[in-house]
Amino acid sequence: MNKLILLSAAAALVLASCAGNPEGKKAETKDSVETVNDLVGNSFAVDTTQSTVVWTGTKVTGAHTGTVKVKSGSLTVDNGALTGGNFVLDLNTISSTDLQGEYKDKLDGHLKAEDFFDVAKFPEASFAITTVKAGATASDVVISGNLTIKGISKNVTFDAKLTEVTETTVKASADFNIAREDWGVNYTGKEDDLISKEINFKINLVATK
Repeated sequence: MNKLILLSAAAALVLASCAGNPEGKKAETKDSVETVNDLVGNSFAVDTTQSTVVWTGTKVTGAHTGTVKVKSGSLTVDNGALTGGNFVLDLNTISSTDLQGEYKDKLDGHLKAEDFFDVAKFPEASFAITTVKAGATASDVVISGNLTIKGISKNVTFDAKLTEVTETTVKASADFNIAREDWGVNYTGKEDDLISKEINFKINLVATK
């Protein structure tokens, strides 16, 4: 019996190590901080039809990719520099893009269920910038902000890029990972198909006057 327990534990560890995290730099995560309300600069409204958020999660047997729609948001720019911003995600729109038919419906339903994002109770996720620092180049920035998922707020820091700044349009992009358990997303997957502890987000925001 003890040998069986040890073998099972060893197998679980091996499978867990095989469930590698998706590609992407993990965002530095700390406790949430107070946001600044009096921002300097001009505000641009996020165009929800042009903005995209793509997520990727991995597991022992592969990976799943999908989208979630941006519900609202804004970016504030002063003299060509990003000074603040926020956006809200509609978690009811979580949709896998690598599956079809009943398999897609099953995964989408599971992601919205209580043991994942619990969309019935927490229909929205949000992000609010707290600081913006200069990056390696003129278009690179380091953004910190409060990310709220399932009612839990954490301050995350990640690299981003301003791909366009004009009098009428601002475009920004970011690619980073978060540790889902920091936001209470604790589902581990099936015993023989464990899922990664990190989720990758690729965000492209388009904001206009």
